Amino acid sequence: MDIIFDKEFLSELYYNGKCNDKKHRYQQSIVKRYIRVVDILESVNSTEDLYRFHALNYEVLVGDLKGLESVRVGDKYRLIFKTTKTDTTPIITICNIQDLTNHYK
Repeated sequence: MDIIFDKEFLSELYYNGKCNDKKHRYQQSIVKRYIRVVDILESVNSTEDLYRFHALNYEVLVGDLKGLESVRVGDKYRLIFKTTKTDTTPIITICNIQDLTNHYK
């Protein structure tokens, strides 16, 4: 699959391992997991293949986030993305990293 980053800080995290924006700084262990998860997303042929990776907890989101999907980046974060089907290769647009400790409060 092809990967597109919706926001600049997501691209910086993936390619540089850090972000210049102080608002989006994460622990190094989270950045390593983020890079690993994006690599997995890039390697699969379809989003259905993500079900094989049980630790990712792949799910199609509902409610306010309808139309988006997510996988886990560790216990406290999830990666939110959107899949666009094309004639050749599906495109995954990485939208955000969400902190789950604030999400469930």
